[in-house]
Amino acid sequence: MEAKERKKERKIICGTVVSRSGDKSIRVVLNYRIRHPVYGKYINRRTKLGVHDDKNQAKVGDVVEITECRPMSKTKSWRLLRIVQEANKDLL
Repeated sequence: MEAKERKKERKIICGTVVSRSGDKSIRVVLNYRIRHPVYGKYINRRTKLGVHDDKNQAKVGDVVEITECRPMSKTKSWRLLRIVQEANKDLL
């Protein structure tokens, strides 16, 4: 029998744009909480990801949805899907 290739399900996550780092590139921060295995205290952690923004449409402060993709460069392995919520211009 022939083995059919299955497409890998790609992760889709939401984060906040913290900087525009060049042409077609943005930095997105993901904030999450983990529980310490021994003491049980909750600890805030964050991860910054390099994201490919093909149309240069995301601005600092926007909440965006991103997905995994092939490596676009040394630091970019994520791609912008859509802007979920635009940044409030009064706060910036």
